[in-house]
Amino acid sequence: METWESLLESFLDAAWAERGLSENTLKSYRYDLTLLARHLAKNNISLQAANREDLLNFLATQVQAGRSPRSLSRYLSGFRQFYQWLMREGRIVKDPSALIESPKMGRGLPKALNEKQVEALLEAPDAESPLGLRDRTMLELMYATGLRVSELISLEAVNVGISQGIVRVMGKGGKERLVPLGEEALSWLQRYLEESRPELLRGADCPQVFVTNRKSGMTRQAFWYAIRKYAVLAGVSQKVSPHMLRHSFATHLLNHGADLRVVQLLLGHSDLSTTQIYTHIAREGLKQIHSEHHPRG
Repeated sequence: METWESLLESFLDAAWAERGLSENTLKSYRYDLTLLARHLAKNNISLQAANREDLLNFLATQVQAGRSPRSLSRYLSGFRQFYQWLMREGRIVKDPSALIESPKMGRGLPKALNEKQVEALLEAPDAESPLGLRDRTMLELMYATGLRVSELISLEAVNVGISQGIVRVMGKGGKERLVPLGEEALSWLQRYLEESRPELLRGADCPQVFVTNRKSGMTRQAFWYAIRKYAVLAGVSQKVSPHMLRHSFATHLLNHGADLRVVQLLLGHSDLSTTQIYTHIAREGLKQIHSEHHPRG
């Protein structure tokens, strides 16, 4: 008899082969469906035998545990993919997730720094030290290009075109895009590659552009820690994450008149509606300026 673990692995293998899903998405599916399977097992119900009421009961327990609407929506998304696959495989005749509505979610605006805060953050690292120069370059590059932190730390030297002033980025879903660096970021990158990177590697070989003093590639966690440290040094009171620089990049471009479709291309968004949320941030910023400076604001 097939166990739920082997059934789940078959689904994940098919999801990867048929749709080329990212590793993070597959991990989410595995985690969420494991939670469901263990919940159902308490009542001797298998994943294949679950009905709509069983799924609703699971979601109710998650609400009681304090899960957010976003988490519940993620659960449902994975469940739908799983049960639709079972339907295609002929293992079930009815999808128990089909008639369950996703929870209503308020549209939260991504948080961005203002331009003065960004300037202070960029100037926080001590660029006279090898690690400080590396960190200054990473911050400059992220703000100049809007790269995701995963794209920044995985950037390889072969994908940096110094003479052309561009970087070749492999984004979500294996989609490649070319992103211009800008003169300031290019200047910092050239200096880092000539001075800091060779000193940190000390003769070792590493494909990644940004490296540590352990002669290995920079990690997401290390950069997250660094940006928090520099935010404190810069006097930025709010919690700063690497993704906030990406948000700031998009928002500031729109504030200065950039076309929304250009920003979409630079960010690597497949859907323009994903980029449009930044117009809301820009609008909120204009409202704040109006209220602060207009005599009848």
